[in-house]
Amino acid sequence: MRKITTILLFPLTIIAQDKGKFETYSNQFYTNIINESKKYNQKEKDLDKSFIMDFENKEIPTSIDEFIIIPTEKPISQGNTGTCWCFSTISFYESEIQRITGKTINLSELFPVYFEYIEKAKEFIRTRGESHLGEGSETNAVQRMMLIYGIVPHEAYEGKPSKQPYHNHAKMFAEIKSYLLNCKETNFWDQDIIISNIKSILNYHIGSPPKSFKYAGKKYSPKSFLKQVTKLELNEYVDFMSLLQKPYWEKVEYKVPDNWWRSDDYYNVPLNDFMKIIKNAIKNGFSMSIGGDVSESGYSPKHDVAIIPSYDIPSNFIDENARQFRFSNGTTTDDHAIHLIGYKIDKYNDWWFLIKDSGSGSRNGNLPGFYFYHEDYVKLKMMTFTIHKDAVNKILEKFKNND
Repeated sequence: MRKITTILLFPLTIIAQDKGKFETYSNQFYTNIINESKKYNQKEKDLDKSFIMDFENKEIPTSIDEFIIIPTEKPISQGNTGTCWCFSTISFYESEIQRITGKTINLSELFPVYFEYIEKAKEFIRTRGESHLGEGSETNAVQRMMLIYGIVPHEAYEGKPSKQPYHNHAKMFAEIKSYLLNCKETNFWDQDIIISNIKSILNYHIGSPPKSFKYAGKKYSPKSFLKQVTKLELNEYVDFMSLLQKPYWEKVEYKVPDNWWRSDDYYNVPLNDFMKIIKNAIKNGFSMSIGGDVSESGYSPKHDVAIIPSYDIPSNFIDENARQFRFSNGTTTDDHAIHLIGYKIDKYNDWWFLIKDSGSGSRNGNLPGFYFYHEDYVKLKMMTFTIHKDAVNKILEKFKNND
């Protein structure tokens, strides 16, 4: 008898395999718990207040249209960096290029900054760690760096990551300072190795500057670009100061920390001559990079102005003694550099100067990147300036006669 086996066939069910995916998870309720707890535990703090001048009913400029202006590029922010000395002076040289050649060229602000750090590191090594180490410098440092290394257009070297909105040197400078101080502590002074490491820090944060580049279809090096395109004759630029502590009508050293290479090429003139030079120069089409103190109660980012209040010192008492007194006691410091690009004379026959400023404070008023400085503020608080020789030929003759 044959045995018959029956096989039952059932349809095969295919079960879909589960998949995973990445997504951002946020426990919003837990976040609210933390935030509300912080608010509950946080004690109310009194807001810090500064004593400033009351500008109500004060007649001050309100528009750059009131001024006679030297051609210049638009203001650029220096971000979170101590590089006003370079931003102001590069702006000055851009205006000089326009004055001399009629061409508009945007120069790289960070190219001189890169090499300024290299030169600072070399000086730190040479002095075995005794030289000043900071982000700041003087306006004539740009001239010095350009003479050694040349210059490049802004398009060839911006000096920051492309997606980073503003320049920020906080971490970079902290790394440079920490490294150099460690070299001092361990008595390590191999210049080749130290400079190579400083360059690595700079390259990581602000990029490596180009050795060659194309501009308007032609290939240049930084030095050939300086000579062939900008037409700047850098030895034709000079620096002035006015302080009682040094003899007038002599070239002297400007003794501040940011003059870390101890330049003694400043022409020291009496204060009245200092102001005459500035007024005559701007009236005759010469701008200047100028530096000094921006910490007075009459310095108002909100109102875009800088004046000396009468409660500080009346206008007719501002002289070389008042100026020197503040410099000697530290209430006038060498803390900011700007580009003086224009002037107006008001109905009281007072001079006002139009200032182009890369600092963050200049972007909190109605005219981002600009200030209006009263002549009294310049007379009391601005310490030095860089200018073309053609603007000061007669003054320079006096120095020749005193040699």
